[in-house]
Amino acid sequence: MERIRVGRLGGGHPRTRPDNLGGDKAYSSRRNRRYLRRRQIKHTIPEPKNQRANRQRRGSKGGRSAGFDKTIYRRRNEVERTINALKNSRAVATRFDKRGYIFHGTVTVASIRLWLRP
Repeated sequence: MERIRVGRLGGGHPRTRPDNLGGDKAYSSRRNRRYLRRRQIKHTIPEPKNQRANRQRRGSKGGRSAGFDKTIYRRRNEVERTINALKNSRAVATRFDKRGYIFHGTVTVASIRLWLRP
């Protein structure tokens, strides 16, 4: 998360905090949620049934339920499908390239091919 940099259109320092973060149930730990709250990052992470049951079993000491927006979570599926489509390119899937900038170019070419596909 510390390496995220989003450039600004008008110049200035790049943003280091995303608007929203989406994750699956594997990232639903208290530690992850605490980290995101501390950095004031909105997150959409579903709560597993066992965590929900444990929280409800504890009653008022269990804390509040995790906020969850289904419409934002559905957008995750689009991103995952796009990544899987990019992985149809063998060089992207296996990452033959040793250097990061060359791999970035490989992903860019695969993205353009995906975009131009009929």
